Amino acid sequence: MTIERYQERAFDRARGWTDLNPEERRRRAAEASRDQDGEALWGVTEAYLTLHGASGTATSPRTLKAYRWAVNRYLNYAGTQAVNLLRATSSDGVRFVRSVEAEGLSPSSTRVQLAGVRLLYSALRWAGATEAAPFADVKPVREKTAAWEKRVPYTHDEVQALVAAADPRMRALLLLCAHGGLRVSEALALTWDDVRLDARELTVRHGKGGKQRRVAVGESLIGALQNLPRQAQVIGGSYPAAVERLQRLCVRAAVPYRGHHALRHYAGTRLTREGASLDDVARHLGHSALETARIYAKWSDEGLRRRVAGW
Repeated sequence: MTIERYQERAFDRARGWTDLNPEERRRRAAEASRDQDGEALWGVTEAYLTLHGASGTATSPRTLKAYRWAVNRYLNYAGTQAVNLLRATSSDGVRFVRSVEAEGLSPSSTRVQLAGVRLLYSALRWAGATEAAPFADVKPVREKTAAWEKRVPYTHDEVQALVAAADPRMRALLLLCAHGGLRVSEALALTWDDVRLDARELTVRHGKGGKQRRVAVGESLIGALQNLPRQAQVIGGSYPAAVERLQRLCVRAAVPYRGHHALRHYAGTRLTREGASLDDVARHLGHSALETARIYAKWSDEGLRRRVAGW
């Protein structure tokens, strides 16, 4: 399904709630909460996000899937703990988040859970079903590992080994991420209409948060793209299939598997190591904040290592 068609369907689903008169919307949301009806509760949550979220209909399917996971997890918790959804307190909110942490979810996954259940209650308040905000003041345990320690990029030698062992389609995907700095979702959605090899650039039309950006491309990536057939999408395929292909390639190339995002991290690290400014790195990768790009400076900085080497 195309992004545009998906967005149309999301808006159509949202209209199923907005077209109701306020009293009927309140009644249905309250009834769904009483019955802990997961489908109906996700429906009102998605409608609220589509209409009032910062990204609107451009909210990615992956983000929606993560929020729905959070809502379903909370409903399972509420069922086992006899939580009245419409009268939930901050104590209920704290206990849920601590239970998530106790199950071993990473701090980043816990934050996704928290964002999802906050969204659920924002939707219920919008529908007029409750005034409860049990997660308003809840904070997850602070992350103890620095961002640059968690997201280790592939090394230059590892990227070269992967590229050498890849078939033409996989080589292009690798270089879109490792040289172009694209997220794997952006690379998979890329069409030939977005590629201008003569101008040495491509356009990412559906970046994070629905943002659009232009990306400069180099000789290696141009060569990889020229070897591909001109079909509708440059790479295409699903995210799970792309993960499986990279895992198999890593085994063939004897490279530790770190996921596609580590290729994007390689792009940021290499740019920083070669002297690019943080502004250039952020623009190439589509970061809205320079602070995010600063992570790559941490990975690429060998100065401290050199200083203490002779101690």
